[in-house]
Amino acid sequence: MAFVKDMLRMWAHSWKRFISIAMITLLGVAVLTGIYAGCRDAFRSTDRFFDAQGLHDVQVLSTAGLSNGDIAALRKVNGVAKVQAERSQEVTFDLDGRKSATMQEIGTNGIDQPYLQEGRMPKKAGEIAVTRKFIRDSGKRIGSRLTVTPESASSDTSDTNDTNGADGTNETNGTDEAPSFPTKLTIVGVVLDPQNLSNPDGYSAMTSFRSTATTDYTFFAPSDGVTGTLYTSATLLVKGAAAESTFDESYENTVKQVTDRIDGTVKTDRQKARRQELLDAGNRKIADARAEADKKFADAQSQIDANRQQFNQQVDQIVSMQAGAAAAGAAANGANAGAAAAAGATTPQLDETTRETMRETIIAASPELTQAKQQLDQAQSQLNEQKASTEQTLKTKENELKTSIPQVRWYVQDRQSLGGFSALKSDLDSIQSLGNAFPIVFLLVAVMMSLTAMARMVEEDRSLIGTYVGLGYGRLAVASRYLLFALLACLIGGGLGLIAGFLGIPAFLLVVLQGMYVMPGLRLEYDWLYGSLGIALFVVGVLAATIYACVQEMRQTPAALMRPKAPRAGSRILLERIRPVWNRIGFLGKVTARNIFRFKSRLIMTVGGVAGCTALIVCGLAINDTVADLGIKQYRDIYQYDLMVVSDDSDASAMRTKVASDGRVTSSLDVRIESGDLTVAGSGDGDSGKAGSSGSESIQLVAVPEKHLSDLGEMVTLQPVSSGILGTSGVGKTGSLKLDDDGVIVAQSAASALGVKAGSKVRLTNGDGVQATAKVGAVNRNLIGSDVYVSETYYAKLFDSKDAKNTKNSKSSEDSEALTWNAMLAKLSGSDASQTDYAESLEEDSSVMKAVSCAHMADSFKFDLMGAVVALIVALAGGLALVVLFTLANTNVSERVREMATLKVLGFFDREVHHYVNREMMILTVMGVILGLPLGRLVGGMLTMALNMPSLYFEVEVKPLSYVIAAVATMAFALLVQLFVNPVLDRIDPISSLKSVE
Repeated sequence: MAFVKDMLRMWAHSWKRFISIAMITLLGVAVLTGIYAGCRDAFRSTDRFFDAQGLHDVQVLSTAGLSNGDIAALRKVNGVAKVQAERSQEVTFDLDGRKSATMQEIGTNGIDQPYLQEGRMPKKAGEIAVTRKFIRDSGKRIGSRLTVTPESASSDTSDTNDTNGADGTNETNGTDEAPSFPTKLTIVGVVLDPQNLSNPDGYSAMTSFRSTATTDYTFFAPSDGVTGTLYTSATLLVKGAAAESTFDESYENTVKQVTDRIDGTVKTDRQKARRQELLDAGNRKIADARAEADKKFADAQSQIDANRQQFNQQVDQIVSMQAGAAAAGAAANGANAGAAAAAGATTPQLDETTRETMRETIIAASPELTQAKQQLDQAQSQLNEQKASTEQTLKTKENELKTSIPQVRWYVQDRQSLGGFSALKSDLDSIQSLGNAFPIVFLLVAVMMSLTAMARMVEEDRSLIGTYVGLGYGRLAVASRYLLFALLACLIGGGLGLIAGFLGIPAFLLVVLQGMYVMPGLRLEYDWLYGSLGIALFVVGVLAATIYACVQEMRQTPAALMRPKAPRAGSRILLERIRPVWNRIGFLGKVTARNIFRFKSRLIMTVGGVAGCTALIVCGLAINDTVADLGIKQYRDIYQYDLMVVSDDSDASAMRTKVASDGRVTSSLDVRIESGDLTVAGSGDGDSGKAGSSGSESIQLVAVPEKHLSDLGEMVTLQPVSSGILGTSGVGKTGSLKLDDDGVIVAQSAASALGVKAGSKVRLTNGDGVQATAKVGAVNRNLIGSDVYVSETYYAKLFDSKDAKNTKNSKSSEDSEALTWNAMLAKLSGSDASQTDYAESLEEDSSVMKAVSCAHMADSFKFDLMGAVVALIVALAGGLALVVLFTLANTNVSERVREMATLKVLGFFDREVHHYVNREMMILTVMGVILGLPLGRLVGGMLTMALNMPSLYFEVEVKPLSYVIAAVATMAFALLVQLFVNPVLDRIDPISSLKSVE
């Protein structure tokens, strides 16, 4: 019992060490669990939401639309739980200018169901549900009416559903029709699209990383009123996928098994079958056209024959009359009147030759008959020519049919191809990577501080330990005094750390995340396993340090332990050998130098602890500086143009005329801008059609006219980049990069996220959903947005003639449609404010879809999520620095109590003693700061390189002010610690402290 009481008394006396170990453990466990828990809560709530709304696991698109046969084939694939055929249509409407939207049919099989936020779901034809973004932009509300105009081509199959048949029509076959939706619409509900969780009222509304030419909104309509038997896509749910977390590798493996089966035989068979359907439809059209033409020609021939018969009857009647008259005249000359009358009553019989001669004579003598015969002959001739021409045309169409219908292609995509999904996953993964890295530093510092504190604690009880061992107590029993002390401190600190880690930090992070994404059903959850392992990690580290400290002392004999520890033998330090310097240092300076460099363990612990804390602060500020400069570097340095204007294809000419007439443009470049995707191409020829298997990135595809390729460098700074160290990248000389017809130029932001480099093969998807495998010619320095630049010729090679390898007679250059330059990059005159105002005024024009001012983007760019995480990291790092300095300062004082008592006996005043001790701590702190500043730059560079976020590349930037802030903050913490240490120095009693153990 006396042993326990003494142990408790010892614990109470060492309360400062207890608090230090508990605080370090609290901070470490909070960092270890907090960021992880916040990201995990977001992952889980999003996964539950996706499962509840039936977000598709696989989506199948086709360049020729999908038929009922395709849907039936997908249902038979092993592992497919549900298949939903979907219809959609692109429409336009007037909303402060022309805007576009996608009319999406609400599926009836429970897949991709919109989440109702307000009002009710549409049920009748003409009713729609819209997103909150549309409500915010339009000012409309539930009950408002809207009239839309269908686009000339369907949304997802515009290039291939309009396959020309034999007669030039735009139907794919005799029965399939493109989807058509009502145009008079009424808003009855506000919904959240499960494919895009971006918060239109939050930060994402102010931090758009790119402006694209895609549809602006999505309208959800019921099946009632929707016509058309051709489907734009098919969405699938995979068996067993809902049981897995959509963000885990196990989910990806489950889905991949099904996509591989579809890519195997189903895709190939249905592509061939679909093309055969189109061929059969074309042949039927040709046969129908031939039958219809034959019928028309037969009717025309019948009409000509009837007219000719009537004409011949008229001529024959005249011939008969003339022949009868001639016979009557001959009888009158040689016979009586009765005989003449008898002769006139009968028509003389003429042979055929005589009759034909008389016909020709009669026709030639009569202009009317001559004209009638010519008309009949001309009609017959024209009919014969039409017959020959039609037959030749039909035969030509029969010969051209196979080459005019392109190969049908399927594209099998998973959730990674959804821009909203990949953005959320990448954001959370990047933040989680910070949560995985920082606890390592906290753990190392905790072990170092625990070793320092516990080693001093054991050393203070050296004689007592020898006494207990001499009395027969086991070494393990004696060591348990310190092990239980450290264990209790870790458990209390770890418990408080779990509260902060699973409640405080996640609540803070989720508030920021909800400003970027809408996450219905979000709740905080505790992970027993991860929380227990987090505490156990710090318990093991701290106990290991305690055991090491105990072993170092207890390996001596009880007699040696009960004697005071011999003073450290005197030795020279390196500075003493530099005589010119050493001789000019005062007495107290020499003492300070010896104290610093002779006690190596204290030097290493202090400098290492301060350097680690300083590095964490610099790392946080480095990320903050990097994010803060993104907008300036991108929109002031990389983008040389001041304005980007995008229009619909049909309004491109009007848009350019409008901008030119305003007189604000000093130079411009017409380009084509499309919203697409870049996917890391798989093995083979890249025609697998499976997107998202190795990562996908939403891009802005910029096609440049062939005659103006050299002008691109005047609008965009073209600099080749290569991977560097410390978070930097090797940037080539400005202007050394040129766009050519051998490959595309990929933005650094996309290349970094997907691991793409010059020479890589990637799969590009253009604005019409057509995919092609392209070569990466170079990677261009780019920080915000994912631009991919392609020449006009290479664009045509990729998308216009991509079926040339499968069809020997692809479209010739004369038949290929020229690209519509639907966008303009322009340099403007005037101030930044006037340029911003001009861009806003352009958006009000009906011919302009989007107008972006680089000056406005540079000033308004924000990234609140990263800013919040940086603030959290800096705060925790500052707290750790304070605890570390407090622990080291108290340990330093406890080690030198006899020294301080000696100084007081020698006549040193309290202020002089303060200065004597604090000077050493300040020098060690300065040394730690000097080491921690470059270390923080190194750690910040490595962490920044790990932050692969959609459309962002973090080019590490640490401003001089950040170094100053980190240094000043650490020094301020050191000064604050002195306020706690000085009273301890004042309470040292010289008499009791100088007593020797007898």
